[in-house]
Amino acid sequence: MSRTGKALIWLAVVAAAISVLFAVSLALPVPAWRTGRLPAPPLPVVENGPKIEAPERIWIDTDAACGIARRADPDDCLALMLLARTPDIEIVGISTVFGNAELDMTDRTTRRLASKLREDGARVPAVRRGADAPSASSAPAQDALRRALADGPLTLIALGPLTNIAAALEGRPDLQANVVRIVAVMGRRPGHIFHPSEGNGEGVLFGHGPIFRDLNFDKDREAATKVLAMGLPLSLIPYDVAREVSLTGPDLDQIARSGVTGAWISSRAQGWLEFWQEEIGQDGFHPFDLLAAAYALDSYLFDCAAADAWVGKDERLSNVWFYDPVALQVGGTAERPADPRAENEAIYCVTADAALHRRLMDGLTGMGRQASID
Repeated sequence: MSRTGKALIWLAVVAAAISVLFAVSLALPVPAWRTGRLPAPPLPVVENGPKIEAPERIWIDTDAACGIARRADPDDCLALMLLARTPDIEIVGISTVFGNAELDMTDRTTRRLASKLREDGARVPAVRRGADAPSASSAPAQDALRRALADGPLTLIALGPLTNIAAALEGRPDLQANVVRIVAVMGRRPGHIFHPSEGNGEGVLFGHGPIFRDLNFDKDREAATKVLAMGLPLSLIPYDVAREVSLTGPDLDQIARSGVTGAWISSRAQGWLEFWQEEIGQDGFHPFDLLAAAYALDSYLFDCAAADAWVGKDERLSNVWFYDPVALQVGGTAERPADPRAENEAIYCVTADAALHRRLMDGLTGMGRQASID
């Protein structure tokens, strides 16, 4: 055998050995790796708080793509349905943004959802088409949002990238003054990744399963950075708290019986549920965006902390080849990098009351808010 042939065989043996060692390392029960949660200093979490001002007028910005593909989550649609079925708030506007899918798809999906909600008797305003790419600064949704803010105080519920909100507010301190609060689905602790298998030994890759991105932040980092720098009241509903709640097959069946909208969303959620069951190894899925809507309505069901928030490099993940270390992070002053791209204070929610699942199901099935309060 030639020297070249021997070298190739040797390289193949080394590659095989490395592959075996890598697979074995994945199978080892190392909690920090298997759960994606490196140790972090505790936050000053307040049970049922900190208290926020209850919303009266809300604007929903969404990248709904419910069920367009197996891995397209139904969370935005569930969030809109919960808010639309709440009688004591006014939905002033709904805008669409790219994110979970291209804008044409998220806009079409949101309009179909709005039509279903109207069939069920909900009062739903016109859907405004928003940004189709990062930093897009001209869209009907942005003009409509400016007009709504000019009319009075408004709570913004951001279920997707912050592109529309950043563009509407940039250079407008008069409008910024009317932002009661932004509730955004993004943010994480330093050294944390989004790993829903949580090392439970099921799913693919020795129980590791898929690793999610902080998608809403990653889709438009510049917009998130601009909004954070504005210093507006901000609540972050992150993976940390979303993992406290799951929706299962029986939950979807119950939602399906609630009306036209519930049946439509539930049917489009089946692929997402199967993905979580087969590839992540859990009975149900964490409804990320739905929890933002629930927080806006009933913040007392969430345990949260007022903490420093910043956009910058996460040094604890700088050597993890599959994860971009630039992130919207939350922690104490000692954890903050020396040169963040933007920084401010934010409310960061960590855990939820055991009654939250019931509250969600009551709202989604038309049982109403009073049932969960009683």
